[in-house]
Amino acid sequence: MLILQNRTERPPRKTKRKSRPLFILTHEFHPQKGGIATFTEEMALSCSQQGFDVEVWAPDNGDLINDKPWPFKVRRLDMKGTQDISCLMAIGKEIIDKRRNLRNASVYLPEPGPISAMLYLQFFKAFKPGKLYITFHGSEILNYHGKIHHRLLLKKLITQADRVSAVSTFTHRLLVSRFPEASHKTVLTPCALRSDFIGTKHRKSPNKDKVIILTVGRLHPRKGQSFILKSLNRLPEALKPKVEFWMVGNGKSTDYQKELKALIKLSDIKVKMLGQLDDEELRTIYEKADIFAMTSIHYKKSIEGFGLVYLEASAHGLPVIASHIGGVPDAVAHNKTGLLVPPGDKKALAEAFTKLIESPELRTSMGDAGRLWVGKYRWDKSVDMLFSHNDMVIES
Repeated sequence: MLILQNRTERPPRKTKRKSRPLFILTHEFHPQKGGIATFTEEMALSCSQQGFDVEVWAPDNGDLINDKPWPFKVRRLDMKGTQDISCLMAIGKEIIDKRRNLRNASVYLPEPGPISAMLYLQFFKAFKPGKLYITFHGSEILNYHGKIHHRLLLKKLITQADRVSAVSTFTHRLLVSRFPEASHKTVLTPCALRSDFIGTKHRKSPNKDKVIILTVGRLHPRKGQSFILKSLNRLPEALKPKVEFWMVGNGKSTDYQKELKALIKLSDIKVKMLGQLDDEELRTIYEKADIFAMTSIHYKKSIEGFGLVYLEASAHGLPVIASHIGGVPDAVAHNKTGLLVPPGDKKALAEAFTKLIESPELRTSMGDAGRLWVGKYRWDKSVDMLFSHNDMVIES
């Protein structure tokens, strides 16, 4: 089988080492899982590959001996990455202790944890980084804007920042609508496939007897597993025996898991709950699936800023069905790599499933388009946009 691996087909870029050190401060980093942890890790890797002198400050993973062999320095701090007050104090203390190192350096805040710590540290005149860069993912914008003191502090921090980035066009619009100070200095730094990600170049022939619909994500109301299950039960009766719904992921919400199990008992569709899988096991499941679906919703102040899992599904040659919400349209091209439906519309979602279930040819063409689509997202492009001041910024 031919293999598609992100970035390995491109020769390494020959760049001169930058003179200014780059400190990346984060509460989410390997071995943590999730979109933000992946974003931080891959931005650090790409910066290092492009010649930046990178040092990452990250939570203690409890196993320093067996940590990954990073091509940059990683300083493990005494914090667990939960973003509670103890974590904010830990990274804040480290910033104060190492303030002399940071004065002539670039400091990058790629996620909400260090941003929250910096909200207060910005008033210490003894500490001012040489350059300051910030990335926003989505939900934290609403959280900061919702409290007046956080809103005022973030306005000041954005004003002081040299450049700001957003992971999607939706996140950019949300940011400048709440914090207009960011409008003239914001660029897009979308997610891309992990540097070690392996997808499929050619898929097996579409299933004829069974169509397997796959969703991958933590079991949480925001991810929409229950909505998919309810919509699948609206399929034409003749299609229901041909469909299986596979769910990958765990969750902390026992109430939501109880809801899912109750729906499964009443469902006319065969359902498999596969739990959390490692990368190799998940790759096998992607190979067996025919359609990928994740119908995220905005849940309270939690929103879908981008959705890296959609790119992963496309890299495996799967057509995608998703909600037209948040940053999802940046990851899924409607009628090209998949189908986007209005959030909460069970009828429209059932019709989208019916369309792909009944058309193996459409599934194949969308899957093929998806493998090409993901190639336009590259970490080195995001690094260039954020740190190269010769690039154009987004006009609001």
